[in-house]
Amino acid sequence: MRNLFQEGPLPKPLEFSVPPLKVPSFPKPPLPPPVKAAMSSKDCGHHHHCRARRRHILFIIAGFIALVLFIVFLVWIILIPTKPRFVLQDATVYVFNVSTTEPSTLTTRMQITVASKNRMDKVGIYYQKLDVYATYRSQQVTMPTGLPSTYQDHHEISVWSPFLYGDVIPVAPGLMMDLEQDQNVGAVLLNIRINGCVKWKVGTWISGKYNLNVNCPAYIKFGGYNPNGGITVGPVMKFEAVAQGCSVDV
Repeated sequence: MRNLFQEGPLPKPLEFSVPPLKVPSFPKPPLPPPVKAAMSSKDCGHHHHCRARRRHILFIIAGFIALVLFIVFLVWIILIPTKPRFVLQDATVYVFNVSTTEPSTLTTRMQITVASKNRMDKVGIYYQKLDVYATYRSQQVTMPTGLPSTYQDHHEISVWSPFLYGDVIPVAPGLMMDLEQDQNVGAVLLNIRINGCVKWKVGTWISGKYNLNVNCPAYIKFGGYNPNGGITVGPVMKFEAVAQGCSVDV
């Protein structure tokens, strides 16, 4: 056995040869075909079919809406509300006295009878919050008197007979001059006004509120001067009906 510590040349190291590794090569995936700028005839036909279908649906919806609006308009024409007719049947004046001393005041006491008729065939009327008062030359000369709420059926007539009071109501200074002018004529024109709300009723349906304004003119004859001062009508005077009757605004 050779002494490993013996001097001399060292043995050659062992040499190993490793063959190179071969990496398998995979084929590249094919590129996608380029997008065509124009659609095929099949796609184009499908697109036109969708557009035609959408137009058809829109036409159906528009036709349905037009039909509903036409039905509503037709019903409204058939059942269109007609203003009620008001008639001042009676006005009895007990006191109508204007003081000659300053400040000028007016005392009025009267009773009126007013009737209302529903002229419609299929529509009922609700009267609500009605107030009646008298005016002279656009100036209110009595306090408002409330009328009871009333329902009026087809072609029905309602009658109210309230008392109107106005005790020592301050009036404009020029009112005395107007009364003196009316005295020369021999009569004074009063206006009976009614303000409130109405509702229309068709079957079970009830509309919203509509403002009601009624104006009934009436001529009252003068009786002469009051010996206590002022101008007064006779003890009890009836009105004279005016040709145009009552005007109604709804």
